[in-house]
Amino acid sequence: MGRLLLIDALSAVSLLTAWYFLFIRYNRRKAALAMKWVETACSGSGRIVESHWLGTCRLQARLRFVAQWFDNARVTVRLRPRPIPLQWLFSIWRKQKETLTFEADLGYAPGFHLEVFRHQWVTHKQGNLGKSKRWAVTRPGPVILTTKTQWTQELTPVVNTLMTSRGHSLVAVRFRPESPHLAATVDLATLADEQAAAGFLGMLRDLAAGASASKQ
Repeated sequence: MGRLLLIDALSAVSLLTAWYFLFIRYNRRKAALAMKWVETACSGSGRIVESHWLGTCRLQARLRFVAQWFDNARVTVRLRPRPIPLQWLFSIWRKQKETLTFEADLGYAPGFHLEVFRHQWVTHKQGNLGKSKRWAVTRPGPVILTTKTQWTQELTPVVNTLMTSRGHSLVAVRFRPESPHLAATVDLATLADEQAAAGFLGMLRDLAAGASASKQ
């Protein structure tokens, strides 16, 4: 009996060990591919100069741009903790997304704090709304909820850029006077190819230009 329990324990350890190394490899390949798309999307204007892993599910890389777009730029890919089964299941239960975050300093420190969280609810089942009563469905323009008691003009170019740029996949955007001046997080699932990565970097340049316009 004791021998059978020992064999079962060894089998479980072997299975968990194989699971651990298999999904470490999976996470590394997935993060490396995302970094490759980002670097390719820079079109020779930027490149990855250093990268390192922070644990088993976070890869961070430092970027250097030839053009004066960004300073001290870095990209962090956050993946689900697949190598640890219980942590992975918990992350799925909490519906945690895998993300890519871009952080950088601008040519100057913004004179404002701004944090934008974009949550969208979309439905195409309008027929279900009419079962209990008649509904008048309209398409409103952008709605902004802010904690500021007064809206300053320097925020307008940045917010206009967010509303008109291809930023529909953004999870969060932050501007602040302290380093890093700009931080933008996108759902990693939306960066499915090099074209999507190029669109993300283009949106970041638009945001930086919008922040620059607020100084004029």
